[in-house]
Amino acid sequence: MPKIFVVRHGQDTDNAKRILNGHHNTELTDLGREQAGETAKKLKGESIAKAYVSPLKRCVETAQIITEYLHLPEAEVMPDLIERDFGMFTQKPADDILKLADRVITSDGVDYFLAGEGVEEFPIAYARALKVLKFIEHQYPSENVLLVTHGDFGKMLRAAFYGWTWEQGLLTPYFANTEILALER
Repeated sequence: MPKIFVVRHGQDTDNAKRILNGHHNTELTDLGREQAGETAKKLKGESIAKAYVSPLKRCVETAQIITEYLHLPEAEVMPDLIERDFGMFTQKPADDILKLADRVITSDGVDYFLAGEGVEEFPIAYARALKVLKFIEHQYPSENVLLVTHGDFGKMLRAAFYGWTWEQGLLTPYFANTEILALER
């Protein structure tokens, strides 16, 4: 049975400061590069046909480290793997979410804001995740694929893959930097 390996990018400069980044295009920290290297080692021995990556620097750099270590072709940018747009929350301290947001779901110590000016809401991100999975399952019905993406969007991919609602997806355990979600049926 094929697997879809979903990897969250390594720690970036905003993560290190507990700043919400969304589409803010940040680079990895030294720790983030180390994390990506460790993740590559964990994937060693897995047969991966293709790697796709979010267009944001922190993901591209993470994917580069992983694909080079695994001797895979460079990951192809897939715009739909981008993090949801955080809108008005972009570049705000993560600790301010409860002060700024009217609607929040808290899960595993993380506060997920559900709406706000310019925010891509979770149902839309979930629909994007379904689109990505449909493409992957059609193009690679019997091969493993690597997707390098983001925290919130990774949770939407997992929820969509298993047929959960986006709310159920948010209630799953935290998706940490360079964690691997092996999606398989």
